[in-house]
Amino acid sequence: MTTSHRTASRHAAKTTILFSALGIALIASVLISAGTGQLGIPPQEVLGSLLHRIGIDWLPMPSHPAGDQTLWAIRFPRVAMAALVGAGLAVSGLLMQAIFGNPLAEPGVIGISSGAAVGAGLAIVFGLTIFGEWTTAVFAFIFGLGATLVVYGMSRAEGKTEVVTLVLTGVAVNAMGGAGIALLTFLGDTQSREQIVFWQLGSLAGSRWSQVLIIAPIIAVGLIAAYIAARKLDLLSLGERNARHLGVNVELLRIVMIFVVALLVGAAVAFAGIIAFVGLVIPHLMRMLLGPAHLPLVTASALGGALLLTLADLAARTLVPMADMPIGMLTALVGGPFFFWLLRRTRKRSGGWG
Repeated sequence: MTTSHRTASRHAAKTTILFSALGIALIASVLISAGTGQLGIPPQEVLGSLLHRIGIDWLPMPSHPAGDQTLWAIRFPRVAMAALVGAGLAVSGLLMQAIFGNPLAEPGVIGISSGAAVGAGLAIVFGLTIFGEWTTAVFAFIFGLGATLVVYGMSRAEGKTEVVTLVLTGVAVNAMGGAGIALLTFLGDTQSREQIVFWQLGSLAGSRWSQVLIIAPIIAVGLIAAYIAARKLDLLSLGERNARHLGVNVELLRIVMIFVVALLVGAAVAFAGIIAFVGLVIPHLMRMLLGPAHLPLVTASALGGALLLTLADLAARTLVPMADMPIGMLTALVGGPFFFWLLRRTRKRSGGWG
């Protein structure tokens, strides 16, 4: 066996082990999260309830009379929403880093989340129903896309995306988004203000199956698009000029991926509010473990994002007794220090910003 074959087989084994570990950890976190709350339900009873719905009666059902109803009406929709939103945010962060060509790109950092929240806030405050029940999500998508296009356009110079300009433009867009949210909070009534506060803090409280059924196909479409584009993103990582020589339409690829990111983040923000740093932390960690190939990174990022947000939501419900903490605050507590470390690491590798 040649050295290249041995290296490939080792990488394949590492990828399989990572996928298996993430999958098992995600399943365990789902069972534990769904069973945790004022009404505690053991993991085997949670799994028994799930299996019972598909006709398998291997494990015991919840012993409490209200246990099964609690799981299916409250717990499972929330856990499913956490996994879907986490996967969508992580994959969107991976795509942002790929199309901008640097590890600092993330939907929250460059303003797409705050832009999407402003769009959703407009729909809430002015009671817009142009697109029926999809109005909030559509407005979040449009404004999130607009924020992304502004940052993308202003961070390019001489055919390259500048890291510093990207971050600084993102700061400016976030500031404008914050001002827009503040104005909408001022203009809205009490109910609208409460909903806007929800957008700013991020929360999965009150998640329903109807919301899961809306967001699930959107996340699925985004993941499929990411898988299809993975090979071209690998070529893009070699540099724009090399990618063009190899037949990649770089600008078209970037525009399509920007739409995919706006779709993923717009859907997530529409139902969960602003949850920062998931799209920064997870893709970077997975890239450190797996290397630069995007096909396995899409799967790993989706699993890692789902796991992180499921655990974050569990922490949000349990850290403070009888209270539901903002999940966006918890992810920022994790992501903030990681972002500082990543900035220092990037600066050292590039020999300074100058």
